[in-house]
Amino acid sequence: MRMSLIEDARKLAEKATGWARPDRDALPGLVRKREPRLFRFEDDGVVPNHPRWPLIIYRNAVKLPRTFDPAAVFEDLFARNGWGDSWRNGIYDYLHYHSRIHEVMGVARGCAVARFGGKGQRAITIKPGDVLILPAGTGHECVSASDDFLVVGAYPPTGTYDVFRTSPDEYKKAIKTVPKVSAPRRDPIYGKEGGVLRLWKRAPKRVKKRRSS
Repeated sequence: MRMSLIEDARKLAEKATGWARPDRDALPGLVRKREPRLFRFEDDGVVPNHPRWPLIIYRNAVKLPRTFDPAAVFEDLFARNGWGDSWRNGIYDYLHYHSRIHEVMGVARGCAVARFGGKGQRAITIKPGDVLILPAGTGHECVSASDDFLVVGAYPPTGTYDVFRTSPDEYKKAIKTVPKVSAPRRDPIYGKEGGVLRLWKRAPKRVKKRRSS
């Protein structure tokens, strides 16, 4: 909480003065071309995950020169591509997901191990410059993090923010709302050339495996 308050104050000061923020012409030069890494997770009856679209991770995709505040770099890149309502903080240390909106996270400082998909699912180490794009329904939680770990999060213009945990009532609602969240029109860092546009629209519908009796 303390980090969030400090970062909120810093963000307000930067926006008011322009200090430590990249100008618009500098933003394209801060993006490295990276192939997306994909992670798919099944509905486990507690966390729905997404029935068609994978978690996308771009490793070390954003340059974070010392002349700029790394959080400001991510905020401006995301905003440039239509992803807004940004925040600065860590990742919640409890399992949760968003049932009515997609989310992007950029690692600005420090490193962490985050688990995606639900209990017993994939634990992934994330580092500065990494970008993670979570389709609605994707379970996530922080397992461990360095003291200086800082993430910038943002959302596409369509969708409604919520936080669901692991209650059966929430799950029943989520399995109806998650598939209805529309695909974003732009990738949060690559715009119209990004993996989100290719991979989320073309991904085949996942068929849930039946258990044999």
